Amino acid sequence: MPQLALLNIARTAHPLDAPEMADFVANIGQVNALAYASPGFLWHLDEDNDEVRTLFGDDIVVNVSVWASLEDMHAYVYRSRHADFIGRRKEWFLHMKEAYVVLWWVPEGHRPSLSEAADRLARLREDGPTAEAFTFKTPFPAPRST
Repeated sequence: MPQLALLNIARTAHPLDAPEMADFVANIGQVNALAYASPGFLWHLDEDNDEVRTLFGDDIVVNVSVWASLEDMHAYVYRSRHADFIGRRKEWFLHMKEAYVVLWWVPEGHRPSLSEAADRLARLREDGPTAEAFTFKTPFPAPRST
């Protein structure tokens, strides 16, 4: 059964060790723990900071995760305490004109690499939402086989 992968990137408004980022940094563990305990959560990439810098730049934070379904992921992102942090996004992150969230279906048990996730974001930015790279606003159904 296909599973749903997500890449979310954000450009920080300040260095992570700046006082303005302290509340964000202090809550990373709590937000991750909330995800890990959420229905449908399957996996989270422990990113390699060197690879993040190479692919995206020094001022980007990254989240890659895999979920059992779009509904499970949506519930965590928008209907859990995580939504409180989305509401504070402007305090910590700069507005990005290009797409910064991409979703795609993966085979059961597949764990995407950061470079795979970056490729999916590039596809979304180049082609708009397709079955290969889409958004919450324009989702595509799970394929019969991936």
